[in-house]
Amino acid sequence: MKNKFLLCSAVLVIAILAISWFWQPVLWFFVPVLPIVVIGTYDLYQTHHSILRNYPVIGNMRFILEKIRPELYQYFVESDTDGAPFNRIDRSLIYRRAKKIDDTTPFGTQLNVYAPGYEWLSHSINAIDHRLLDQDPRVAVGGPDCKQPYSASVFNISAMSFGALSENAILALNEGARIGKFAHNTGEGGLSEYHLRPGGDIIWQIGTGYFSCRNHDGTFNYDAYAERAVLPQVKMIEIKLSQGAKPGHGGILPAAKVTPEIARIRLVAMGEDVVSPPGHSAFSTPMEMVAFIKKLRELSGGKPVGFKLCIGHKSEFVAICKAMVKTGIYADFITVDGGEGGTGAAPLEFSDSVGMPLRDALAFVCDILIGFGLKKDIKVIASGKVATGFDLIKNFALGADMCNSARGMMMALGCIQALECNTNTCPTGVATQDHDLMRGLVIKDKKIRVANFHNETVGSAVQLIGAAGIKHPEGLHRGHIHRRISPNLIDTYMNSYPYIPYGSLLTAPYPAHFQHIMELTSPDSFALDHEHFNWRSTAV
Repeated sequence: MKNKFLLCSAVLVIAILAISWFWQPVLWFFVPVLPIVVIGTYDLYQTHHSILRNYPVIGNMRFILEKIRPELYQYFVESDTDGAPFNRIDRSLIYRRAKKIDDTTPFGTQLNVYAPGYEWLSHSINAIDHRLLDQDPRVAVGGPDCKQPYSASVFNISAMSFGALSENAILALNEGARIGKFAHNTGEGGLSEYHLRPGGDIIWQIGTGYFSCRNHDGTFNYDAYAERAVLPQVKMIEIKLSQGAKPGHGGILPAAKVTPEIARIRLVAMGEDVVSPPGHSAFSTPMEMVAFIKKLRELSGGKPVGFKLCIGHKSEFVAICKAMVKTGIYADFITVDGGEGGTGAAPLEFSDSVGMPLRDALAFVCDILIGFGLKKDIKVIASGKVATGFDLIKNFALGADMCNSARGMMMALGCIQALECNTNTCPTGVATQDHDLMRGLVIKDKKIRVANFHNETVGSAVQLIGAAGIKHPEGLHRGHIHRRISPNLIDTYMNSYPYIPYGSLLTAPYPAHFQHIMELTSPDSFALDHEHFNWRSTAV
């Protein structure tokens, strides 16, 4: 776009000058042309707005509509607020925090407090001045077998791969993580130099394709893994079992899209389709899975190793916990991804109709860990449309120790939710491999916005914690969050998701609502025990 605009401007100016040699009145064309050339040239070289760098002059229409009236801009430029990935209030909050603009608002709440689904935090008369609290609460991740525990921020960058995101986006995210002292999850697309170059803390995600640690046939390569896992920037390793956007679904990268760079980073062959199967080949039972976790931890030099999943069959997670209890091999952390999680491209039915939503999944996972006596050793990370301080608070109340954000971080980079992630035409240079569009994303500017968004969001959560009369996120519990069920019915998370006694799943009799699932699951298989399974009973 830069070269096209400059070429067209030069041709237009030269043409006007040439014609004026014979017919001077044509010089009047400079009146409209020169301002356009000046504005366009300025747009191309300014660093604060990706849209203007990629679409000089015409990109200003977006900001004109926004200046006239934000609601008008929303109507003409973005999808309707109910159907968009984030509602208008959350989007505005993210942009303001990324740019460090005052995020206060006049005229009180902008939500319908009597609509089902409205949620709020119970504050305390004995509130604590947030300025007296730790402004950067950290969580120590690492169980009894971890030799290199990681002190993590309570808010980090969720999994987004290089290839899905541009190199400039990855560089800006990691540099922002370095500045803000939080972690950046690589996504399953491999560990690239763009993740490593800025020096920010890395959570290396390993998916079913085993990118950056695979053999030619797609099986796991322990030597390639060990070589990368010991890098000082890699702080934790995450095994991706499934993701909320398309749980149970694999993927394919067509041969035509496998560039030499992608092939080198992912350890795949040029000229061949790259398949990410729906399941892992390195293990097939819960017992094999925990053995795999142990081996990865040993090869990394004792760094925290955990896994990420979207809850499907509850019995499978129970079986994993049984395997951990039986072997004494614990994951150091578990990332719970809600079914509302997003991705650049997924089948609609998978996005809308597969996978348990985050709130229900998070409560279930924490309850099972509590029941097996594992919660004290395993940290839980929540992921799925997390963008505000209140989102963090709600997840902490349910039992999460930390939260990850993907879309929020993308919007801090400048994403405007154009919903073109799967077309390679992202207008802000975030989700594209087109170098002309990628140029619009200026790393020097956007890395600061990423750090700002993190710091301001954590700061907001700290203020809310203080308002509840609590000194640290771990002091929150399910009774702190209220939810309107209907116009005249209110409940708390405590009533909706009651706790079970610590260690109550270690020996029979089990809590009544877990009796069935405990009888049917085994640490030796992800499948149900069909000998005792009555097909007429409720599936688990």
